[in-house]
Amino acid sequence: MSDILSQREIDDLLNAFISGEVSISDIQEQTQEKKISVYDFRRPKKFAKDQLRTLQVIHENMARLLGSYFSGVLRVYCQVELVSVEPQTYSEFINSLPDPVVMSIIEFKPLKGSIILEISTNVVYAIIDRMLGGIGLAPEKVRNFTEIEIVLIERIVRQILQIMNNSWSNIIDADFKLEQIETNAQFAQLASPNETIAIITLDAHIGDVQGMMNICIPYLVIEPIINQLSSRYWFSEQYADENDRKLADVLASQIETTELELKAVLGKTEINVKDLLELQVGDVINLGKKVDEDISVYVGEMEKFTGVVGLKDRNLAVQITSLCERGN
Repeated sequence: MSDILSQREIDDLLNAFISGEVSISDIQEQTQEKKISVYDFRRPKKFAKDQLRTLQVIHENMARLLGSYFSGVLRVYCQVELVSVEPQTYSEFINSLPDPVVMSIIEFKPLKGSIILEISTNVVYAIIDRMLGGIGLAPEKVRNFTEIEIVLIERIVRQILQIMNNSWSNIIDADFKLEQIETNAQFAQLASPNETIAIITLDAHIGDVQGMMNICIPYLVIEPIINQLSSRYWFSEQYADENDRKLADVLASQIETTELELKAVLGKTEINVKDLLELQVGDVINLGKKVDEDISVYVGEMEKFTGVVGLKDRNLAVQITSLCERGN
């Protein structure tokens, strides 16, 4: 429909006003009517889109580092890619996990609370098999992990946490600490069932084995730094650092072209006014320096160097021989 009324439509509208069929108040109420959007209170949207985007950038970098780490340690082609970053409820995450499960409870220092790193069992089996000299295949039948396998898993997880520390360094000086490994998801009650969490899903390929890695971050844990996850805040910090570097370069270039007074002092002596007035051509003044002794070279009022007096291209010159310690 066109926004411009025809003459016939204008006439019909005026007749409706005159007859009382349409009132101005009715039109105003329709124009002032507010749009209504659906909001599910059972799943409150606590994470903004730019905050999820920042989490995505953090874990894209982490995925690349993990792929390089696994390839070097396991000596097989490994690739880790970020699949998604999305909000969920804690109950949805826990109920979706299989049994048994490899779930690492991780303390998120210096923040209060813990996060979860869950690695699919076939990926864990493949990693353990490679570490013990195998070809890196997952068993056909899922079984419980032995104590030795749990120790190997802890070793791998601690290395992953070092990579996570590096990935979060632009946001916070994180220090992730492994608390424990759980193989039953029901024993990991870190948040209430309806608590909002961010689920970061990674796709891991260890040789010919493929599986998922999930990182569960409760909103309450990162709430103190939630504003730092804003892309505006993050990029403003980067731009601020870039501006500081540019300013430092400008100041350095200006300082490098600044002119300073450089003077070479042959020696010093004291003379009274009477002797000064009686000086004649050919008189000798003792400057307290030997002929072959280095002289002092000053930058401004600071003695910076020592040097030797000589000639260069028939001009008097000073060759720098050393840097004065007090001039550093």
